[in-house]
Amino acid sequence: MVFLGVTALLLTVCVIFLLVTVSQARRKNKARLPPGPTPLPILGNILQLNGKEVFRSFIKFAEKYGPVYTIYMGTERIVVLSGYEAVKTALNDNGDVFSGRGHMPLIEKISAGGHGVVGSNGERWKQLRRFSLMTLRNFGMGKKSIEERIQEEAHFLTEEFRKTNGRPVDPTYYFSKAVSNVISSVVFGNRFEYEDKDFLRLLNLLNETFRGFSSVWAQMYNVYPKFMERLPGPHKAFFKAIDGIQEFIAEKVKLHQESLDPNSPRDFIDCFLVKMEQEKSIPDTEFHMTAIVNTTFDMFTAGTETVSTTLRYGLMILLKHPDVEERIHREIDQIIGRNRAPCIEDRSRMPYTDAVVHEIQRFIDLIPLGIPHKVTQDIEIKDYVIPKDTTIYPLLSSVLQDPKLYKYPYDFNPGHFLDKEGKFCRNDAFMPFSSGKRICVGEGLARMELFLFLTTILQNFTLRSPVDTEKLDLTPEISGFGNCPRPYQLCFITH
Repeated sequence: MVFLGVTALLLTVCVIFLLVTVSQARRKNKARLPPGPTPLPILGNILQLNGKEVFRSFIKFAEKYGPVYTIYMGTERIVVLSGYEAVKTALNDNGDVFSGRGHMPLIEKISAGGHGVVGSNGERWKQLRRFSLMTLRNFGMGKKSIEERIQEEAHFLTEEFRKTNGRPVDPTYYFSKAVSNVISSVVFGNRFEYEDKDFLRLLNLLNETFRGFSSVWAQMYNVYPKFMERLPGPHKAFFKAIDGIQEFIAEKVKLHQESLDPNSPRDFIDCFLVKMEQEKSIPDTEFHMTAIVNTTFDMFTAGTETVSTTLRYGLMILLKHPDVEERIHREIDQIIGRNRAPCIEDRSRMPYTDAVVHEIQRFIDLIPLGIPHKVTQDIEIKDYVIPKDTTIYPLLSSVLQDPKLYKYPYDFNPGHFLDKEGKFCRNDAFMPFSSGKRICVGEGLARMELFLFLTTILQNFTLRSPVDTEKLDLTPEISGFGNCPRPYQLCFITH
């Protein structure tokens, strides 16, 4: 009995010791979390954020708490990374640890719980990303074949602009049609006619989706998803737009299934269907119907809205800076002339134009907050401990506007990418496509499109504003997940 009593006492002491040790470790880790503003119960720090320009609120926090700090969105703890050094240390130097997709209810809802490339994690993400990259490369990404596809679409676009006869037009859907047709040829196997009603409806849904993602309603959904599911509001129309795009894709998949030749895949969807057939006997395969719809959705939406918005914003900037446009015209005349289409090889011989394309991307800061990451294990950074599964916000805006790497961070200045001799120079803080393991799958395609579309347009036209350029406002109309330019019109004047 005495022995049993002693044993019980020793076990009790051990349990108490373990509990105290774990509690102390938790307190120690909490104490070593990056600093940040004091959160309110349930609300966290959301009342301290400017809903119209969330990223600016985050940058102000960085000025007070440093480049790595902690905030609470509702009850969820988030670590924010601000500035080039902090983001580089995380995404590049510790890429594997920061490769998880962070908690973002909107993405989880859209991706049916984390399917597709954007919303997935772990082995699923690795398999889908590897497959998507390989397939995009097989269909020409970074090769001559996709360059010719872009050149062809740029020709169609200039012909559409020529039909305007110099009248003022809103360029929004012109760019959406052209850019979407490039990625459509890869994922669907065909381009669409510009007046195709189904195509126009699809582009309208895409535009609505991108704007909806940047709205205050979307931000509130990410903080209180269960509550917002029950609440009526504009976010319901946003979800309907997403459903419309996914239904369009599902119908395309069905048509592909009916005409599939496994020995001769025509596009991304065909390749995915072949992979599904190859793995149909694997119980936990990542290649199934939910995955094909969501992965195609990721490819198509990212490949359309980001590039078309950048071009639309870019031409607005050139209207405000006619001297920049004129210098591009001179470089085009010198290197390309008027008798052949621009090609990607021209980029290395056109440092000023290349610098302008980079500066447009830097200045518009298209995705200021980046897409949330997640740490896959505990990690120590700058003497702080970030616990496993913590959501990370890498502020791309703070990198693209880092005053340590850009002399005029808030001004449009192509000189940020030119040396004293006028040669193009890279800048490590150029991260519009993010960086590290989660860098945009279509970066190479997007960069090619931006250069070829812009040079083809300026080879054929001079840009004119129907209103005084002083009235053009370059600040975003909406600034949330993405920066959306204000509506404007311009005239394409034939040379």
